Amino acid sequence: MKIEVKLTDKDEAYIIKNLYPLYLYDLSGHHGNLPNQHGIYEDSDDYRTLQDQYEVQNIWWEKPDILFPFLIVADGTPAGFILLATPPHCNKGIDYFINEFFLLQPLRGNNIAEYAANQVFERFKGNWELFTNPSEKNIVGQKFWRKTISNYTKGNYVEERDETFDGYKLIFRFNNMDK
Repeated sequence: MKIEVKLTDKDEAYIIKNLYPLYLYDLSGHHGNLPNQHGIYEDSDDYRTLQDQYEVQNIWWEKPDILFPFLIVADGTPAGFILLATPPHCNKGIDYFINEFFLLQPLRGNNIAEYAANQVFERFKGNWELFTNPSEKNIVGQKFWRKTISNYTKGNYVEERDETFDGYKLIFRFNNMDK
């Protein structure tokens, strides 16, 4: 299978936006949340349509060299995405933050996600941070990040559970300047 991890521009934004509701639905299995009164997976009833949700996502294509929306493509088909942020959209001392990471369920378990993550890690050197849901419902996600980051850094990373701007999370940090 041929895997590409490509930085998207505004002309391709709709592809990630089309995948985004699937990502939020996927996360609902970890968090137990239901859609709002309009059937949209958002915390607020202010979002009535997917178009409303799309408008908020436009920021990813409005700040080149600060926000990086990557599309994962498997054999020419959209397979997922990685939304990568840099300062000022990171914690102090962090150069790169994986804001969102998603791979379609039928493609999981084939090392595609690890390959995609490594492609992005290799593209940018510095201090990295990402976090994931620490609950029992997300054991697969936790194991994925632990394995992926451990393999990439040869075990040279920090893992902790702590409060973040997004609640209590399992946090991973590493530096890849020497890679």
